[in-house]
Amino acid sequence: MRIFSLLSLFLLTGCNLRVLNPKSDTAEKITNLIYLSFGLMMLVFVVVMILFVHFLKKYKETPERLNEIPGDGKESKRLEVTWTVLPILLLAVLAVPTVKATYDMTSQVSGDGGEAEAEDAITIDVVGRQYNWEFTYENGKKSVNELVLPVNQKANFKLTSEDVIHSFWVPKLSGKIDVLPGEETRLSFTPRGAGVYQGKCAEFCGAEHTQMRFETKVVSQTEFQQWLKNGVEEEGE
Repeated sequence: MRIFSLLSLFLLTGCNLRVLNPKSDTAEKITNLIYLSFGLMMLVFVVVMILFVHFLKKYKETPERLNEIPGDGKESKRLEVTWTVLPILLLAVLAVPTVKATYDMTSQVSGDGGEAEAEDAITIDVVGRQYNWEFTYENGKKSVNELVLPVNQKANFKLTSEDVIHSFWVPKLSGKIDVLPGEETRLSFTPRGAGVYQGKCAEFCGAEHTQMRFETKVVSQTEFQQWLKNGVEEEGE
């Protein structure tokens, strides 16, 4: 079942919403976790299949064994410890980097509730509503269903919802994070490559859920600063 799920994941990466093509520091960590979990899964699968084939051959029915009844096996503390400890070790190998990556995604919030944001990071307020995304930048500029970010600069997001639970997801740039009504959740990542990346709501939120998509444009610092000023300057005039 797990193999089928991963094969489906690889086939789905042919769509625009590619998961295994990271373009940010956070997405790269998530991709590495996928590869790690797949590697562990394949290790377990190979070992189980080797043992399966071995025991098929060892206990294969032959004319000499036709009427043979195997005796009861004796307890083996070594085997019992082995198949108890090994799963724990495998889970630990997967759990440690998973927990670390999860905390890294929200590392801009310190333990005492203060913000530990990078000095050059930008902060964007995100509001999810049926059925669009609104982005508000620090200078007051707003955009709907269009997120523009500077390349190689950390972006901190403060997300909330006006109605139901949504889920903010840009597969090439970040993992999914729930956007809750009346609450603020945090997310951060640093885009590593210029381009246009598709984002969407990954939580069913109503009849037009499939239309709740947005484009993330990662551009140079110069292009970003120019885009940021456009519209705001006109309003000021």
